[in-house]
Amino acid sequence: MTDEKLHQIALTLVPGIGDILIRQLMAYCGSAQDVFRSTPAKLQKIPGIGPATSHAIRHTDVRQEAEKTAQKLGRMQASALFYTDDTYPKRLKDLYDAPVMLYAQGVADHNARRTLALVGTRQATDYGRRVTEDIVQGMKPYGVSIISGLAYGIDIIAHRASLAAQLPTIGVMASGLDVIYPSVHQKTAQEMVLQGGLLTENRPGVKPDARLFPARNRIIAGLSDMVVVVESAAKSGSLITAEYANNYHREVFAVPGQLNQTFSLGCNKLIRENKAQIYTSPDDLITAMNWDQPDRTDKPGSANTPPITHQFTEEESQLVALLRQHSDLHIDDLSWKSRIPMGRLASILLTLEFQGVIRSLPGKKYQVVYV
Repeated sequence: MTDEKLHQIALTLVPGIGDILIRQLMAYCGSAQDVFRSTPAKLQKIPGIGPATSHAIRHTDVRQEAEKTAQKLGRMQASALFYTDDTYPKRLKDLYDAPVMLYAQGVADHNARRTLALVGTRQATDYGRRVTEDIVQGMKPYGVSIISGLAYGIDIIAHRASLAAQLPTIGVMASGLDVIYPSVHQKTAQEMVLQGGLLTENRPGVKPDARLFPARNRIIAGLSDMVVVVESAAKSGSLITAEYANNYHREVFAVPGQLNQTFSLGCNKLIRENKAQIYTSPDDLITAMNWDQPDRTDKPGSANTPPITHQFTEEESQLVALLRQHSDLHIDDLSWKSRIPMGRLASILLTLEFQGVIRSLPGKKYQVVYV
């Protein structure tokens, strides 16, 4: 493990600073090592950093604890993913509340092309089990990575169905990598490491706590192109995951259930309030994400790239410039950044797509093709 990585871990251990302040410190200082090298006067010029925080950074002995964490990760053949790393999940990087550090174990590709979260009640019915297994089977031809929370019920059913279907599956944990919760899922977790992986923002040794589960749910939502709630009570963690998914502009589906059944209430409520589309078959998910469409692999300057024949208007040029600055943007973000009303924006985007200048992505996002 590099010295910079040790300092990154150490930075997350300084009392009184969280993800937002860590990003501030990194933006002003350039590296975690330089944060610790900075003088109190320099640190206190950074917004949000006062005398107490600068003193904690300068005088709190966190290096030894960081080295212990690094040693534990080494024994587990696990890694620490800082938000500036190329290996950090790209789907999380642009989220306002993404963790600055993740700990990962296994062979999973955290930037897989297609990802789907399956979440639901811890007390799954036979109906919920069948639906979950059918969804996983429906994703098999498309090589979708299945994400869930390793909990009882729908979560563990989704992970085990993925293992059986030989699909990669990632368990997002509300504890350290060395604290499998619930412990009865230890064997499944070990199998997942060989075919997918485990992921958490909590360093080794951290035990599950009630406050950590909602935080875990935001990572599940953020990692996913789409979230499917299979069964849910009127109040449950899966509804929190769905709420995060909506906030992150992810597609959300809910499986309808029988009226007045406890574990149908949450799903039916999501559908009624237009916070989720109704799920009827795996085809619904595949169509929503365009996974049944052939991938476009043309690259800038390739022989297959068509010439530009379209003369851009001022608004079109503005949108193309915005998309060139980002890997992709959601239509809501495009509207906000460009100040173009949604109705006209949709028409302009359609014109650019017909011209082959941009392409639509799952989740109402857009990306420049070759300009």
